[in-house]
Amino acid sequence: MGAAVVLLSGGMDSTVLLGHLLRGGTDCRTLSIDYGQRHVRELDAARLIAAHYGVEHRVADLSSLKPLLAGSALTSDDVPLPHGHYAEESMKATVVPNRNMLMLAIAGAWAISVKADWIAYAAHAGDHAIYPDCRPEFMSAFERALYLADWHKVRLVAPFTDFTKASIALMGVRLGVPLHLTYSCYAGREEHCGKCGTCTERREAFALAQVIDPSTYEA
Repeated sequence: MGAAVVLLSGGMDSTVLLGHLLRGGTDCRTLSIDYGQRHVRELDAARLIAAHYGVEHRVADLSSLKPLLAGSALTSDDVPLPHGHYAEESMKATVVPNRNMLMLAIAGAWAISVKADWIAYAAHAGDHAIYPDCRPEFMSAFERALYLADWHKVRLVAPFTDFTKASIALMGVRLGVPLHLTYSCYAGREEHCGKCGTCTERREAFALAQVIDPSTYEA
């Protein structure tokens, strides 16, 4: 219950999180971030998902920060986008410097402004090995800092920390989440490329959950 600002990327994880919170009676606002990412196409998906649920949706334009977030395949055109499974060392090329700190800080500011009870984001167990800012210790440290930022106290909620991608896919089906509207491809083209790390992870998740994958892939 209560009110939350939900970071909504347009991907499967954050969409299932939104559906989960709404089913529990939470009053949700959704926030997406344009940081100049190669796959800015995901923001179109986020808009459709928010419209599907009839919730407020804002996009924070941080695209001017792109030169300061260089060195990642998601923000630098000269860094090749790796293909294959997330467990491979090459997937570290998709780490964007301090991305979640920026996103959560903006979500926290909005939550304080509207006196929401918490901010929510959908980091899951598969993220921990690759993305330092998805680790539980990062989330705990950020929440402590957020508590010191204002008189209005806002919590950070990340209920999927111990979930696999497959369990999130299964939850999404059971909740009736519009998974067909979600978009997860790092290549940023109209359809999922089917080869990048996030496409590979998405395809495996649906297969392991033994549910239908509603996505369309180029390969």
